[in-house]
Amino acid sequence: MTAPAIYDHYRADDADVSDGIYRVVGTDDETVTLLRVADADGRRSNTGEIVTIHRDRLDGFVSAENPDGNRPVGAAVASQLRMVYWSVRAFVRQLAAHPLPAAVAGAFVLVGALGDHFFQLPEAALSASIIVGSLGLAYVGSGRL
Repeated sequence: MTAPAIYDHYRADDADVSDGIYRVVGTDDETVTLLRVADADGRRSNTGEIVTIHRDRLDGFVSAENPDGNRPVGAAVASQLRMVYWSVRAFVRQLAAHPLPAAVAGAFVLVGALGDHFFQLPEAALSASIIVGSLGLAYVGSGRL
């Protein structure tokens, strides 16, 4: 058997560990650390179950496909859309929690985007205003303020 690498997947054939598919999450000279990522039927699951075994015991495992690859396209898209929704929601809540810095950063973006209609500023200054404002919004929205 070849040396296991991080992110390799194996199906347990070992009576000492739960049935399922495991992902290699760590290796050293003598041991392999595995995270169970799917049940015995190959369905993705978030078990949090971690086992560390001696490399010799890995012979009791069979190479397996990544269970993340067997998700239906619709489920993957729906999951991504939910993630975008919650990310945007958290970002907006952070902006609302810090209205003054958010307003200042938003003003920079507005000046950069609409400033050529109201001010005689060079294009580079308008672009810099958009960049500074965008970075400000990202900072405020990240919750690090």
